[in-house]
Amino acid sequence: MNEQIVSIAPASGEELWRGPPGDVDDCLERARRAWPSWAAQSLANRIELTRRFANEVRKEAEALAELVARETGQPLWLARGEVDGVIERVELAVRGYAERSAQRRLDNALQGTSALRHKPHGVVVVLGPASSPLAVPASHLIPALIAGNAVILKPSEKVPASAEVLVRCLHRAGVPANAVQVCPGGPDTGLALALHEGVDAVLFTGSSHNGIALNRKLAATPNKLVALEMGGNNAIVAWDTPKLADAAALIVQSAFTWSGQSCANARRLIVRDSLFDDLVGEVKRLADRLIVGGPLDDPAPFMGPVIDNATAEGLTESFVYLLSNGGRPIKHMVRTVPGRPFLSPAIIETTGMAERPDVELLGPLLQVIRVPDFDTAIAEANATRYGLVSALIGGSPQDYNRFWANVRTGVVNWNRPTTAVAPGAPFGGTGLSGNHRPGGFYAADFCAYPVASAELEQPRATIGLGLAEG
Repeated sequence: MNEQIVSIAPASGEELWRGPPGDVDDCLERARRAWPSWAAQSLANRIELTRRFANEVRKEAEALAELVARETGQPLWLARGEVDGVIERVELAVRGYAERSAQRRLDNALQGTSALRHKPHGVVVVLGPASSPLAVPASHLIPALIAGNAVILKPSEKVPASAEVLVRCLHRAGVPANAVQVCPGGPDTGLALALHEGVDAVLFTGSSHNGIALNRKLAATPNKLVALEMGGNNAIVAWDTPKLADAAALIVQSAFTWSGQSCANARRLIVRDSLFDDLVGEVKRLADRLIVGGPLDDPAPFMGPVIDNATAEGLTESFVYLLSNGGRPIKHMVRTVPGRPFLSPAIIETTGMAERPDVELLGPLLQVIRVPDFDTAIAEANATRYGLVSALIGGSPQDYNRFWANVRTGVVNWNRPTTAVAPGAPFGGTGLSGNHRPGGFYAADFCAYPVASAELEQPRATIGLGLAEG
């Protein structure tokens, strides 16, 4: 018998959801049956149903936010923002499809007409992360449905309850039950879905380790589209600014929102020598004031727990490793609640380390590096195999122009946190952060493929050369 999937609230240890893994073959069979009729519906009808979905989410907004908060451990105020993000993604997806996948025609006189249209891939599998069980899957689900695909969502095994409610809202909005399904399970279920011959596209969000492994498995199937949104060893460069309090707030938001578990969180802070003591001192003072607590606590915490005890143990071991290999502690990482995965925010200077590990540490752990000049700062920001997000705090417009031109990331911010994403822009990275298929506003690009046509209403052709006399 297959082992049950169990969702445990990280803050309390309460069981929130239990059920068997989904039946991969059954889900795929039903999706393939549903796809032709769903794709045959008009684009206007598919858009209307996704707008009704937004209304269904609005009706359940507070209950859904509370469920997300309990299942992920993130504070309720942050979970409410995630629910709002799902609603906002509907109109963004509608606009994105209209802009990125629009139908176009060009009259070529005697040569007839050339046309550009887009077709859905067929059956799409969405593999979602634990840190954002609603907004990230919705950013793929909604564009894929608008394009006319049937979709199967395989959420992280840690957040099946949130995914189930998300798909239920789609069903209540009128999207056919077999056109969008949730298939709970662990890594084996996700891999079985991705490799199944009945799947036409795989949209993955998660760690680079898992994304690379998935990409290797799918290397021999070029007929299957693969979009990878992976993590980052994201850097903030802090340069000349008199506004230390504002800079410190941006750094703390970048590093410790979502308890550091978002792919967009800052992992490294690169600071000019002359600014180091004052700015890092301000960052530490602010981090010392952050409330770490349960998602529904009053007063509201800034940070909740990380997703589980194994994650907390791995992060504390990483802090000890950095400490043992030349790191200088600025703020220690502490397990604040026995038996539960609550961690205090941690800051450690790693300037003196002979080799800094180039890994994505998904948690509230910020490494600080001091540099003498701006060229060294940019080189240090680029000293990673990842390339998701970077940010410059302070500096002049000329500094930002140099930074933007030379830093290798898919998102580059100035005096904004690394977690700030423009709503009408793509989101994705280079290197180990993605495979050049950015999501966000550009998600339509991997939810439908372009079809070019040369068209005449009647056949008309002659062969003027190369014919023998008749």
